[in-house]
Amino acid sequence: MSESPHTPEPLRPAAHADTEGAPTHPHTPGVSLRHTRAKGEPRFPDGPMPDPAGSHFERRIRSFQPRRSRVTAGQADALQRLWPKWGLDIDGQRTLDLGELFGNANRVVLEIGFGMGEATAQMAAAEPGTNILAVDVHTPGQGNLLNLADQSGLPNVRVGNGDAIILLREMLAPDALDGLRVYFPDPWPKKRHHKRRLIQPEFLDLAASRIRPGGIVHCATDWEPYAEQMLDVLTAHPEFENTASDGGFASRPEFRPLTRFEGQGLEKGHVVNDLLFRRVQHREEPSDQDREKRHNYQPPTGA
Repeated sequence: MSESPHTPEPLRPAAHADTEGAPTHPHTPGVSLRHTRAKGEPRFPDGPMPDPAGSHFERRIRSFQPRRSRVTAGQADALQRLWPKWGLDIDGQRTLDLGELFGNANRVVLEIGFGMGEATAQMAAAEPGTNILAVDVHTPGQGNLLNLADQSGLPNVRVGNGDAIILLREMLAPDALDGLRVYFPDPWPKKRHHKRRLIQPEFLDLAASRIRPGGIVHCATDWEPYAEQMLDVLTAHPEFENTASDGGFASRPEFRPLTRFEGQGLEKGHVVNDLLFRRVQHREEPSDQDREKRHNYQPPTGA
């Protein structure tokens, strides 16, 4: 969960070094890589790739923006130790077997944007029978969530690195997911940036093709104009139905933790709205045109 799930930093290119010509040293757990990485050496040799999808897919307007912050020694250590075990680079080159990825046949929920991962870890601990595939591109958050999962013994967490659109479109089978969570996405408040908002009809077309009937899409935001847009878009979509009996916003469910960021917003008078929509149980088979639309999905472009 994140105050801005789609506002993380892209991973910096491996060629960036802190000291030109510095000697190469093996990584020591608990010691920051910043002072030991030689020029040209990957930032995290066993960790997330800088650009997992590379140039294989089209360039398009993203729903996330760069956000730079320092990786701590503990986060770096977690990325090095745990990425091969619990990390996933979203390269778009294969269809995932989620049972193999998690090592069981439990239900799988996709979380897009998790910030530093505290809420994700709390939900994973409270729901050991639910697997959480948490996707973000914020390196410190990836390391922090891996650390939390390791320290708390949470085998039901996997951390995805890269673009969630590529994951949904290229790497997940139809009806593979039992739910989707998007908490506090970047609201892109300026009108000219609304095209960057994640929750739009085209995105829901794609999400609907990957969520099984009965699965829940759960969104939350403290930006009221965006909440209204989410409600309008989800209500109008034929593949989803509102779980709120009055057709409006839902109360915050107990399973969604109250985060520090959310608490700060509430203290400032922000209104937090939750939306819980269910994937409809019965639907018509999509047409060839609909299938092509989902496969080629990219957010609307233009100023």
